[in-house]
Amino acid sequence: MKTALIRYIGDLRTVSTHLKSGEKIMTDAPPDNLGKGEFFSPTDLIASAFGSCALTIMGIASREHKFSIEGAYVEVTKIMTTNPRKIGEIILDFYFPNNKYTEKEKNIIKLCAETCPVSLSLNSELKKTINLHF
Repeated sequence: MKTALIRYIGDLRTVSTHLKSGEKIMTDAPPDNLGKGEFFSPTDLIASAFGSCALTIMGIASREHKFSIEGAYVEVTKIMTTNPRKIGEIILDFYFPNNKYTEKEKNIIKLCAETCPVSLSLNSELKKTINLHF
């Protein structure tokens, strides 16, 4: 089943439509690559997808193991390299409002961040830095 339809709308912008829901995401090239930077860039979406995926997998695991990550969030930093232009590092800083996790729960959370499907799909040359703030 197809996932999305992406249209180039000019001026270095695209609109992606999620075919099941109809939801849309617009992208724009960043200012350092001839764009206006008014929307997520495609590489921003990759970095954000990593953080979102990890939080989702943490949510599944916390449900299964009967603890909560409600209110958790992640700050995403993407560092680009030149020659070739690509993502060189993604830094994920996870923050958890509940500071009463057991060591087992902390290990589950860490494993989720390291092994979510997006993380496993990224090139092994990409540096992935995961910081957990409990």
